[in-house]
Amino acid sequence: MEAFVSAVNDVVWSNALIYLCLGAGLFYSVLTRFAQVRHFKEMCKLLFSPNTSEKGISSFQALAVSLSGRVGVGNIAGVAAAIGFGGPGAIFWMWVVAFLGASTAFAESTLGQIYKEEENGQYRGGPAYYFDRCLKQKWLAILFAISAVVACGVFLPGVQANAVGNAFTQVFGDGTMVSTSFGDVGSFKLVALAIILIVLAFIIFGGIKRIANFTQIVVPFMALGYIVLALIVVFLHIDRVPDIFAMIISDAFTAQAGFGAAIGWGVKRGIYSNEAGQGTGPHAASAAEVDHPAQQGLVQAFSVYVDTIFVCTATALMILLTQQYNIVGELPAGQFIVQNVDAATEVGSAAFTQMALFSVFGGFGEAFVGIALFFFAFTTILAYYFIAETNIAYLNRYFKGSIPLVIVKFVIMFMVAYGMVNSSGYIWSIGDIGVGLMAWINILGILAIFFVAKPALLCLSDYEEQKKKGGKITFDPIKLGIKNATFWEKRLEKQSKDPE
Repeated sequence: MEAFVSAVNDVVWSNALIYLCLGAGLFYSVLTRFAQVRHFKEMCKLLFSPNTSEKGISSFQALAVSLSGRVGVGNIAGVAAAIGFGGPGAIFWMWVVAFLGASTAFAESTLGQIYKEEENGQYRGGPAYYFDRCLKQKWLAILFAISAVVACGVFLPGVQANAVGNAFTQVFGDGTMVSTSFGDVGSFKLVALAIILIVLAFIIFGGIKRIANFTQIVVPFMALGYIVLALIVVFLHIDRVPDIFAMIISDAFTAQAGFGAAIGWGVKRGIYSNEAGQGTGPHAASAAEVDHPAQQGLVQAFSVYVDTIFVCTATALMILLTQQYNIVGELPAGQFIVQNVDAATEVGSAAFTQMALFSVFGGFGEAFVGIALFFFAFTTILAYYFIAETNIAYLNRYFKGSIPLVIVKFVIMFMVAYGMVNSSGYIWSIGDIGVGLMAWINILGILAIFFVAKPALLCLSDYEEQKKKGGKITFDPIKLGIKNATFWEKRLEKQSKDPE
């Protein structure tokens, strides 16, 4: 089974997808005239827009929900894996993915807002919705919705849970070994699993409002605390910082682990971490209450910076500055190119990060990574559930019934349990397949949408023009020639009848 998963993963994550992700980011960066740079100040301003309603969440809450999906295991264990398999140069390619991916995130999240719908008192949107309404390709919309449910409901939760289990064991040990159907599992890990499942059940049965209220508190707090510790590590090794950045940049083109390995692992882990182009961000973006779709597109572009430029870079600097890492070569397999720590240390886990903080803060640092992983991974699982729920809602227009959503809730809980007690290499491969499937469909779809209607670019131009003129910001899709944006058409009609 593991060999089969690995073979499928190699096909899904071929060089074609890697360069397609980079190409899509460059494509939208050029067409938006690098909006991710020009509108950086506006992004920060929009973060704290007070807009909210009973049907939608605020821009900051939407950012928190999307960040809960972006800021997860990929920021801690994923960065460690990128360095371990791709060398320091992989970090440079993660930065490239973040910079270019911010424009992709803007495009897909703006599309999510344009074509969102109101269903059962909640705003819903995402790739399935804009493929349906903009491309008028229901088969593609259904295909994405199914892939999102499978990926976020089955493939991806186990990755997050697995990292939590490994970090928990690294801090507290195994405890008493207990025989289960999955094999022998440490009692401490089972206690952590029970806590996760109880809290997870409480929140996912409470809907998007409960998820948003939880993530808007936990995500900023943990991300800020994590970055503060990283800054302390940087300060204590400040004399080595220039050399580390020089190594990252030089190794990006003359990689220790091979040029292909640096790009491959950097891009793969970058996409896995910041999710730009994957099609997951637009789901939270669509739930936001905003005056104009471009506003939430810019907010989501900023979230890519938070994820990769801030949090991922913090992890990379801690590992590289403290030299708590190994680099494994592709050929011959398993041979160390660089070995600074015990050969038994698992490359694909959060161990490098924990060891880095332990070398500076002792047991506190190691424990903090375990706690950070717990919250980062847990909030990411919540985001996965929300994405699966949104796509179940889309599919319900064709397959009526409440049973599928209930099934998804229990499947996610099962996959959390499964992922927590299985090997990380196997689980990461499953997660990569889930990410890759959605990325293929979404990136090809948003590129096709540009050639069909260019709605995201029209939306950006309209927003920029209104900002120059000043006054109240509104969105009129009909005036811009954007069809099937029924939510905004109805809102505009209502506003014309009742200006107040």
